[in-house]
Amino acid sequence: MQPSSDIFKLASFSGKFKILHLSWMAFFITFFVWFNHAPLLAAIADSLGLTDQQIKTLLILNVAFAIPARIITGMLTDYFGPRLTFSGLLLLCSIPCFMFAFAENFQQAALARFLLGFIGAGFVIGIRLVSEWFPANELGLAEGIYGGWGNFGSAAASLSLPFIAILLGGEQGWRYAIAFSGLICALYSILFYFQVSNTPKGATYYKPKSVAAMEVTSIGDFYLLLLMKIPMYIVMAVLIWKLNRPSIHLLSTFTVSSLYILLVLLFVYELWQTYRVNRHIFIKQVDPIHRYQFKQVAILNLLYFATFGSELAVVSMLPLFFAEVFELNMLTAGLLASSYAFMNLVSRPGGGWISDKFGRKSTLIILTLGLSIGYAAMAAIDNSWPLWAAVAVAMICSFFVQAGEGAVFATVPLIKRRLTGQIAGMTGAYGNVGAVFYLTILSFVSYQSFFLTIAATAFTSLAALAFLKEPRGTTTEINEDGTVELIRVS
Repeated sequence: MQPSSDIFKLASFSGKFKILHLSWMAFFITFFVWFNHAPLLAAIADSLGLTDQQIKTLLILNVAFAIPARIITGMLTDYFGPRLTFSGLLLLCSIPCFMFAFAENFQQAALARFLLGFIGAGFVIGIRLVSEWFPANELGLAEGIYGGWGNFGSAAASLSLPFIAILLGGEQGWRYAIAFSGLICALYSILFYFQVSNTPKGATYYKPKSVAAMEVTSIGDFYLLLLMKIPMYIVMAVLIWKLNRPSIHLLSTFTVSSLYILLVLLFVYELWQTYRVNRHIFIKQVDPIHRYQFKQVAILNLLYFATFGSELAVVSMLPLFFAEVFELNMLTAGLLASSYAFMNLVSRPGGGWISDKFGRKSTLIILTLGLSIGYAAMAAIDNSWPLWAAVAVAMICSFFVQAGEGAVFATVPLIKRRLTGQIAGMTGAYGNVGAVFYLTILSFVSYQSFFLTIAATAFTSLAALAFLKEPRGTTTEINEDGTVELIRVS
């Protein structure tokens, strides 16, 4: 890891700052491609003759694969390194992007969109890469810039792709615009591979003992890990149920039953793999110097459930909320709602920077309390409010949400270096779990109850923060020659 400096030279494109810029650009491209369909949905629907329910199905399929993908990608990152994993992800995911661009019917588009959900796992790769290059006192800001600027890729797609579609080809222009994003994805994968290294020169890249399952260091943590896996399987089951509802009915009864059975078998297999990787802890205690507390990961999972999960859900429904409550046309409502997402450019880096300066735990407590209050305030919005006040409340709430995301991932890389990819993958997956949970709640309740539900879950996460341990001092890793390396985390 490169030494710290007093000045964070963000304008530089050498050393660790080159890695930071190449990383957020890679993440930016993943979100640009992942949400390339959103601003073109009207043209896509007209071209393929899609119904409203089929459009909604594409939106569900677009995020469905990201939950297991983030777990898988985290494991691959820890084992193969960020350079190869990110390059491979970008190159492989350009293929379903081209498939979607030239789909001729709903079934082809649905398959392509489902496969393309894997690109949503790109985020976890950069978390490990940036943590290898930046010291602990700069890590929160660096991870915040990576996450915040990269996340802006979805907004960039909304702003640029309709223009590209018009420029390139009339009624079929949407195809060329989406194919263009796939081409960028493929070309950047090559650039990334040849310009990035996993660690600074001379540094060691620590790998987990196994990528089959996450390592834990106590029997209690083993059972907590198993418990934290259950919500991810429940959410995937909910997604299958939603795809089989009468209004959509994309899957046959036989297919649905087969998928449910497959989920159960996968869960049993994962339980076995987790035991196989960790069975030594039932025989002999891990030396205290090599232990880490999995409860740290569990708490961060809950926080990301409430922060990133709510962001994905709110971004999906906020235009419609403004349109219905204030009787606005969709263009105006969409522009006003975009203010929520635009805050990412400064909020997420801000959350990381505050964590660096004032401590991880205290920052998370303040930001989680702020987003709880923010969503409670959004639940009070009705047509008696001035429009400017409603937009202001949404923007203030979004600051706490996205700064909270930055603070979460300012902490993730400090728990256990060789497991950073797997920890980031699990925490990132919980963000998608939260999104599915909140959007499912929204389908049954009013907007006010939806916002209050988010506020309540955020407040629950705040209670869990009482058990978070502030990263201090050093953690240990073992070099290939058996020597112990101390890695500073504060």
